[in-house]
Amino acid sequence: MNTQDDQITILIVDDEQSIREGSARILSRMGCNILKAANGEEGLDILTREIVEILLLDLKMPGIDGMEVLRRVKEKYPHILVIIMTGFATVETAIEAMKQGAYDFIPKPFEPDHIRLVVNRAREKLRLTREAEKLAQERKRTLLDLGTEKSRVRTIIEALPNGIIVTNAMGQVVLMNPAFNLQMDIKHSIPTGGPLKDYITDKGLHDFILEISQGKVSDSEKIYTHEFKMSGDKYLLARGRVVVGEDQEILGAIIIFVNITAMKLLDQIKSEFVAKVSHELRSPLSTIHEQLAVVLGEMAEEAISEKLKYLLNRAKEKTEGLISLIGDLLDLSRIEAGATSQEIRPIPLESLLKSIVDFLSTKANKKKQTLVMEPLPEHPLPMISADPMALESIFGNLITNAINYTPESGSISVEIFDETNSLCVKVKDTGYGIHEKHQQRIFERFFRVKDENTRYITGTGLGLPIVKGLVDSLGGTITIDSELGKGTTFIVVLPLDQSNGQDNKGV
Repeated sequence: MNTQDDQITILIVDDEQSIREGSARILSRMGCNILKAANGEEGLDILTREIVEILLLDLKMPGIDGMEVLRRVKEKYPHILVIIMTGFATVETAIEAMKQGAYDFIPKPFEPDHIRLVVNRAREKLRLTREAEKLAQERKRTLLDLGTEKSRVRTIIEALPNGIIVTNAMGQVVLMNPAFNLQMDIKHSIPTGGPLKDYITDKGLHDFILEISQGKVSDSEKIYTHEFKMSGDKYLLARGRVVVGEDQEILGAIIIFVNITAMKLLDQIKSEFVAKVSHELRSPLSTIHEQLAVVLGEMAEEAISEKLKYLLNRAKEKTEGLISLIGDLLDLSRIEAGATSQEIRPIPLESLLKSIVDFLSTKANKKKQTLVMEPLPEHPLPMISADPMALESIFGNLITNAINYTPESGSISVEIFDETNSLCVKVKDTGYGIHEKHQQRIFERFFRVKDENTRYITGTGLGLPIVKGLVDSLGGTITIDSELGKGTTFIVVLPLDQSNGQDNKGV
């Protein structure tokens, strides 16, 4: 419990003891009351007994992970400022955490000055929040007090490090702070009261704010986000919500701008590192794989024991798996770099699917499976403008997955048909199926469902994330319909006009 008005309580939740103890030493010297937890369950239990103002939260922990802890904290304790502690491998998740309401993040490993800076910023935010709450309580006082309150609130808003603008229902800017001018690179003074286009040149951001201002959103209580790029490789995240009056009328919107350039830079460094390491490893691994194949092919049966043959085959399988992993990592790097559409041209998708089915039929036959292409519609299907390599990767991965996760004597079917301004492809199997609790995570990198049926199936956990990235780059959607023990159907919908997907691939 807090003993002083100016003392705050910080809870550190991290499964690494060195991080917990080191952070505690640094922050205790700043006059903070420190609590520690080794996992998410322990941290949530502490929150039921203690008053906590700031939560330092690790994303990757056994049991309940950081994202789930964040969700529960924002639901039950919205006043707590959550600071994410993350490494290179979870930068994307850190960005997602910011979108879900996290206050800030600290990349691991961090220096003492870095954690002091972020925590001091959070303490200042708490101080300003408390001041704003006090001002709100004074609204019922005299007109003189009310005028003073408005002045103080404006002073607080103008002192905030993040950019803020408030619009009315017509999309006119009625309030903005100096940080907004700085983030938007507005060099000259512009008075409030003008339309959005006078302050914002990015069309996507303009439409995003206008839609919220006019209440054209599904949920007026929800916080909406929009990520965009400024000049000079500066990235900002806009977080906005509708302003509703006492009679539930739409008054406008409030938008807060957060600079996420550092996170984007870390993400770029991570991608470049993966690409560099992958290129360096692929050549020696390919050589080892070929040499093992030569040894197994040239040695006479009587010259090699069953045990040695087993070991060599296992080594060959493992190198083949590593080569596949490297290929998937390079594919992901290309997707992140926006290099997924190198040769856009009209493609008869039904012919491409037929060739993939024919090619993979040999793999299906080895498992005594039936792999068929459903009859085409009677009318000719329109062609789709896309990169054929991207389409081959999408449907090659989906059909291969269906073969791998369907037992012997099962069946896989591929169906294509046209809908309004789009082509729809269904890849259906009679395989093991995916439990409902896992269906929301199957497009996450390295996530694999492991149970008695799938534990011996080799894979990288990157195939479906690659598929999702490519479908998104084409402006399409991918959904799943699965029932445990009965099979899975993946539905890919690709628009016939690819312009939307291509325009946004670098954002």
